[in-house]
Amino acid sequence: MEWITLILFLSVFLLILYGYPVAFTLGGLSAIYALCFLPTDALSLLALRIQGVMSNYVLLAVPLFVFMGMVLERSGLAERLLETMALLFGRMRGGLAVAVILVGAMLAASTGIVGATVVTMGMISLPVMLKRGYKTELATGVIASSGTLGQIIPPSIVLILLGSVLNVSVGALFKAALLPGLLLVGLYILYVLFRAHFRPGDAPPVSEEELRAFRAEGMGRRIVLAFLLPFCLIALVLGSIFGGYATPTEAAGVGALGAVLLSLLQGKFTFEMLREVSRETTLLTSMVFFILLGATTFSFVFRELGGDIYFVELIEGSGLSPNAFLLLVMLLVFFLGFFIDFIEIVFIVVPVVAPVFIRHDINLVWLGLLLAMNLQTSFLTPPFGFSLFYLKGVAPEEVSTLQIYRGALPFILIQLLVLALVMFFPEYFL
Repeated sequence: MEWITLILFLSVFLLILYGYPVAFTLGGLSAIYALCFLPTDALSLLALRIQGVMSNYVLLAVPLFVFMGMVLERSGLAERLLETMALLFGRMRGGLAVAVILVGAMLAASTGIVGATVVTMGMISLPVMLKRGYKTELATGVIASSGTLGQIIPPSIVLILLGSVLNVSVGALFKAALLPGLLLVGLYILYVLFRAHFRPGDAPPVSEEELRAFRAEGMGRRIVLAFLLPFCLIALVLGSIFGGYATPTEAAGVGALGAVLLSLLQGKFTFEMLREVSRETTLLTSMVFFILLGATTFSFVFRELGGDIYFVELIEGSGLSPNAFLLLVMLLVFFLGFFIDFIEIVFIVVPVVAPVFIRHDINLVWLGLLLAMNLQTSFLTPPFGFSLFYLKGVAPEEVSTLQIYRGALPFILIQLLVLALVMFFPEYFL
């Protein structure tokens, strides 16, 4: 049985890397192993397990938060937010880059999806930054790194899925992730300001003509509509969760409704936009839940075959300390982040390694936070980081892949610094 579980685990990864659909590889291969090696009454338990997953109330937050972010993006609210923030910080050198970081953080808090944030920011802000004389490496680094904030800043889809897999409170994960997320935003901004101070040509300020036109067009009204209202919506969503007034699912419903009302208030709401947003939300949610069903089947079969017990005994027999095993898992997740999406990593790797951490009384909230930050860094690291590929796909032709890689390096070092702080000083973050 030990060899069977090992072959199952390795064959799933090989087929996924070969290009087979993740959901059907997980579910189909696991079902074949169940039919061959498990008693027939185990299959009825599998049906009950799947029914339990599909009735999980917390997972309803996933489509609602996705819908909220899609509305803010497709209605043009994100573009107006960036324009307004850029002009607010226009007097300082690097002000536009600071605005991109802050807007990226707000979009991360609304979408929770790296690809959507990077593509949106790349399409909106990269041409503007290049036109205003920003150094290409700085502009691409700012956009790619701020896009990955969606992995860690609540309400992150990654944290919701990790909470479900690790069986810990999603609200507790949100609270734990807030400080590291804000710390990353602050360090990004400090780096930009220092670079703009010592290399003024890399990040020039906005021209006086643009600032005068901004004031003449009704600056106060634009600030309220484009910045304060979206900020209040995000604060309401997170505040209701942290204050214990609403569950993440209830807060997601408030956020989805609030995003629609904001688009109506600004005259951006159309039924065509609603149709597109609903379609994209349905497609993305269906993909997540198909993978979830396949991963549930894999996890059930793996444990019924005794894989979790065998894995725990293998680690304990190897003499690895809990910290050494944690480092090993972090390295594995980091390299897997180059090749497969976070959803597959959460649903395949985490259920397998979680029993070892439970056996050693490791704080699972801390573990979930470390895994989310690890994936965030992996998505930004050359040469395979997903965030860099997303940005290259929407960047102008004159922006080379090497420039995007060089631009990401300082922000990778910042992320590694914060990850190390969370790993070695968990008492300050939990």
